[in-house]
Amino acid sequence: MIAVMFAGATAMVVALFGSRGLITFFRNRGKGQPILGKEDHGPEHHQIKQGTPTMGGIAIIGAAFVGWLMAHLRQGLVFSTQALIMWIGILVMALMGFLDDYIKVKRSHNRGIFWKKKSYITLGLAMLIALWLALGTGISETISFTRATSPGWTVHWVVWVIWSGLIIWSTTNAVNVTDGLDGLAGGSALLGFLAFTIIAYWAFRNPAVYGAVVNPLDLAVLAAAFAGACGGFLWFNAAPARIFMGDVGALGIGAALSLLALGTNTQLLLLLICGINVMEAGSVAIQMGVFKASGRKKRLFRMSPIHHHFELLGWPETTVIIRFWLIAGICVASALAIFIADFTQLQDIR
Repeated sequence: MIAVMFAGATAMVVALFGSRGLITFFRNRGKGQPILGKEDHGPEHHQIKQGTPTMGGIAIIGAAFVGWLMAHLRQGLVFSTQALIMWIGILVMALMGFLDDYIKVKRSHNRGIFWKKKSYITLGLAMLIALWLALGTGISETISFTRATSPGWTVHWVVWVIWSGLIIWSTTNAVNVTDGLDGLAGGSALLGFLAFTIIAYWAFRNPAVYGAVVNPLDLAVLAAAFAGACGGFLWFNAAPARIFMGDVGALGIGAALSLLALGTNTQLLLLLICGINVMEAGSVAIQMGVFKASGRKKRLFRMSPIHHHFELLGWPETTVIIRFWLIAGICVASALAIFIADFTQLQDIR
């Protein structure tokens, strides 16, 4: 437990100072986030945020890595192959986001060169990461809810790779869609990482039930490091934000959440842990579906993702953020309740 807490605390401090350093770096160079305008069907009411320093995800990813690395100085905590592969996957996705952010900032336009192809590129990367996990680790190749044997649908490894790749891809995109208001994505991700910290540590303390989880303590440390990093970043990202996480942060965080779900055999539970992200991404899909079905004449929401819809209804940005945080908290608490209830029921049967 000490290693888990140390990882979180270290990552929080590093993220706090790292975010402050990035703000100074970008402001001194006059570089910041471009905002979509009316011509691109973007939120005009956010034009005031034009020029805010971005790529704060560098601080999040970097701080989480430092926190995870430093925790291994404690005797007894070993580096697991699974966690190392996860880190490579996280860094690859973050690099993809960084390239897009860099092009946006350089061109002063909120559509990077990859914006039309980014979805296909991230899907391909997600499949490769899932394939590496399947071939390089002893990860359970089942479709699971709360543990490897619940429901524990065993599938062919090729099917598992496709299934897992889709989970990684959809989660990274869902977090990216959520990152539209100050602190919304970071705050909801913090709650998700705390949930995975508890789940992974619970698996570590109960190997008889969760023996299929590969090195759960290392996964708990990884999750705690990301939780701490998100917390440190929120000091400057909370409304009014002084820095945005950018695609580098959104894609990296999304990859981390999905990989933790795969590593702890809670892929289906991820839908609830990341409930706010599912709601945000779902609103975009519904909006596009209604728009196309109506012959490009009607829209269900005033603007998607759905957080912009509520802004246009007259909710202040901070009200939307706090209420969405509350929804995220309810989803995470419900997921943990289901996870613990399953464990309790299993113990009663035994």
